[in-house]
Amino acid sequence: MTIPRLPVALLCAASSLLLCSGCTHKSEGPPTRRIAGIVFQEDQFFRLTLFGMRDAAQREGATLLEANSAGKPDKEIQLVNTYIAQKVDAIVISPLSARASIAALERARAAGIIVITYNTTIESPVPAAYIESDHTDLGASTGRAARAYIAQHLGGTANIALLAFLSQLPEQSNQRSDGFTREVTQLPGVRIVARQDAWLAEQAVKKAGDILTAHPEVNVIWAANEGGTVGAVMAVKNAGKAGSVAVFGTDTGEQVADFLLADDNILQAVTGQQPFEIGSMAVETAMHALRGEPVEARRALPGKLLSRTMPDSVRAFKQRLHAMIQ
Repeated sequence: MTIPRLPVALLCAASSLLLCSGCTHKSEGPPTRRIAGIVFQEDQFFRLTLFGMRDAAQREGATLLEANSAGKPDKEIQLVNTYIAQKVDAIVISPLSARASIAALERARAAGIIVITYNTTIESPVPAAYIESDHTDLGASTGRAARAYIAQHLGGTANIALLAFLSQLPEQSNQRSDGFTREVTQLPGVRIVARQDAWLAEQAVKKAGDILTAHPEVNVIWAANEGGTVGAVMAVKNAGKAGSVAVFGTDTGEQVADFLLADDNILQAVTGQQPFEIGSMAVETAMHALRGEPVEARRALPGKLLSRTMPDSVRAFKQRLHAMIQ
């Protein structure tokens, strides 16, 4: 039986097809970068930070691996070690300790992983960049609002209680506290009469309540973070001191915004960070570093004041917050 010969043009086309099918991997784009985004707490700040990370990862065509160390150093180490084993391209993290977190992140860097810190950092050159808020400015901004309130409504005198998070993040806590006290103590009639550590809302309700019992002269409370602010407002409500004790705070969220719009006149002003922008900038910076592009070693974002005296701004904040989390 004679096998018919195929036309030369058809043979060439078939050969070309076979050659192309064997080389398709050469036409593919660069591999998708994998970035681990680690938070250490479940609150409004870190939720919005993650939303910012997700937004940037989507725009950059990267895969974001999300994790929460839950404030536990051993879990943070475990997560970093896991991502080293998985050979991720970058780790974006808010470290729990300036010193204790160094060893795990050094191992990650030695494995060729880009490390970007945000919100908190470590005492080491390991991070390619650090994205943060200006924490002194966060405290000072609210301090200026409190000073104006005290001058206008309290005759320039006030007995103030502070709720901080010194035992959790001492550097940040001190920067915020120092910024606030520097501003309010410009009034000679201001005294700081109590200081407590309370950064979770349920913790702050009790601590602020105890302060109001032990120091009935307190007429202003300032809290260094969202949880402390929420707890202080609730403690004032529980003590029946709405109208006689004013609360000022740091960090924002929907509940905090609602307190500023409430008729009880307890929460007066807060200065919030820009968590969405921080998360977005951290992932963008990681991608720049992975592409070999220059990055700034440290970037500090200013805070934004929200005040009872500017309700339209508070409502606009809530609208933007809803838009970001949808």
